[in-house]
Order: sequence, then structure tokens, then C-alpha cells
Amino acid sequence: MPLQPVNRRSVPDEVFDQLVGELTGGGFGPGQSLPSERRLAEVLGVSRPAVREALQRLAQAGLVDVRQGGATTVRDFRQVGGLELLPRLLFAGGNLDLSVARSILEARLHVGPRIAALAAERAGAGLADALDAAVAALAAESDPVARQRCALVFWDLLVDGAESITFRLMFNSMRAAYEPALEALAVVLSSEVDRIEAYRAVAKAVVAGNARLAERRAAALLAVATDAVNAAIDDFEGGVE
Repeated sequence: MPLQPVNRRSVPDEVFDQLVGELTGGGFGPGQSLPSERRLAEVLGVSRPAVREALQRLAQAGLVDVRQGGATTVRDFRQVGGLELLPRLLFAGGNLDLSVARSILEARLHVGPRIAALAAERAGAGLADALDAAVAALAAESDPVARQRCALVFWDLLVDGAESITFRLMFNSMRAAYEPALEALAVVLSSEVDRIEAYRAVAKAVVAGNARLAERRAAALLAVATDAVNAAIDDFEGGVE
């Protein structure tokens, strides 16, 4: 995707966003040098201070090495990037990247059950009312996209109950990546969010403080949609071939 003149409402932010898009989309590969500040300012139609600020932010994110008076070298985002890149990678070039969608759901399948187990151990009965309300809201909702949002509320409660800052930050990043794809994934994820009794079963195990049972039930719940997405992706890739 070629660089475009910048909308001046938030110049450094937009310069940063465009450059991140180029780094993650393959416009500039690892080890390559970015154009000079002057050249970037000319191409983007912005001031050099705006470019300099964006480059500093890229360096702080670990995506480039900036050397005083020298070249700005691109680093491999796959080696140094964080979860905050997921939303951008999921919609690289404006289209849903199925391989990234698959990886998000696979990660969710492994992390989600452990979150449920920790919530059972650390919060247990303290989550009873909130989880009951979340399941009731899920059951009352018929719109497939809105139902996914209700499911996110359910998992948000479990993450709170798990009392793990690492899992909380992981969940936040995965949710930020997942939410823009709700409509695109609505059909395949209906196999999960329509299983009201499965959510209720997870909630009961958590409230009972049964970590092992909560973990097994959460894994069973999440596996259905993961398998459905993997099958849909395999079918799509087979059709492309």
C-alpha cells in the first residue's frame, strides 16, 4: 500500500499509523532503511517534526532502530512486536486476514480455559450474580453480533475474577483485535454464542469454585467455534487453490 498524504487533524498519529501499516504489511521489510525524515515529510505532505515524532514512537515500540544522524532501520515486528499489533494485522490492507483470525482463536482456546480455572479458584461464588446476569443477557439477545458482545462481557467477568494482570492485558489486546471482526465472524461464531447452556455450565463450575471442571467446560465451549473457523478457513483456502 503506497504512502498517502496525511489528514492534518492528528498529523503525528496518522504518520505513525501509516508507517506501522507499511512495516506490518510488508512495505518495508526487516533490515531495510526507511526513507529520510525529509523524504517522508515530502511524500506524506507533513512537517519534519511530525515525522520525527512518529519515528520516535516507532522506536519506543521497538519496531525500528533510529540512529542519530544515520538510517532508521526496520526491525522484524514478528520478533519484537506486542499484542497491540493484532488489530492492525487482522485487517491488513483493509481485508480480514484469515490466518491471523485463526491464530487469535487458537490462542483464545488455550488461554480461556485457564482464565476460567483461575476465576473459579480466586473469585468463585463472588461472581455468581454477575455471571448469572451475563448469561441471561446472552440468552435474551437474538442478534448474532450483539450476542458476541454479550459473550465478551461474560469473559470480561472471568478475566476480572482470574485476578491476573497478564491475562487482563492479553484479553484487552485480543478483544481490540476481535471486536472489529464481529460481523465477519458472526456466522461461524454462532456455533459458540448460541450455546447458552454451555455458558451456564461454565458459570456454575466457576461459582462452585471447581477449577478443573471450569477449565474443561470452558475448553469445550471455545473448541466448537475454533473448529468451525478452522474448517471455514480450510474450505476457503481449498477453494482458492
